[in-house]
Amino acid sequence: MKIAALYVQTNGCYYGLEDVDPWDEARDARLYAGPYPVVAHPPCARWCQLAGLVEHRYGIKRHEDGGCFAAALASVRKHGGVLEHPALSDAWRIFGLPAPMRGAWVRGLFDPGWTTEVSQVAYGHRARKRTWLYYVGETEPPPLDWSEPEHTASVTKWYTSADCVAHMGKREAKATPTAFRDLLIDLARTATPAAPAP
Repeated sequence: MKIAALYVQTNGCYYGLEDVDPWDEARDARLYAGPYPVVAHPPCARWCQLAGLVEHRYGIKRHEDGGCFAAALASVRKHGGVLEHPALSDAWRIFGLPAPMRGAWVRGLFDPGWTTEVSQVAYGHRARKRTWLYYVGETEPPPLDWSEPEHTASVTKWYTSADCVAHMGKREAKATPTAFRDLLIDLARTATPAAPAP
């Protein structure tokens, strides 16, 4: 089944794959109208834990992402698929998504989607990179690798620990490991649209 990969890096890991239609910044994924299930990576800078610090220091308003998260969420709900964002993303609270938990998929009473938390280090990232997923499909999503192996790097210079030996650059920090990309594609390919939230 063909899928659309939304908000992805130009010539990144979603390019050159059979049956994957990549939408980078130039294509403007906010305009995606279907019909394929999606893997959505909406920009996270205005929603992450450091967004408040950036707003205070530089005046760049938190939560103002030009409608990218809202459009990604609408695409997943309409066409099926999966959306990923950093753990503790403010978008979950603002859009009323079910609170994720580690080790299982959970679902809200009045939401068509399932949520969970994974660590991308389990899928090949050097950093822990805890991530929240939102999945919409007609059936319950499959079990994932919810483990958190030892990480060897950090995505931010403000984080230090005894087992964190390197601070990675922005490009590597933002990169999606191949195994994690393949997991998201597989989730999208098994998804079909569910009824919209009330």
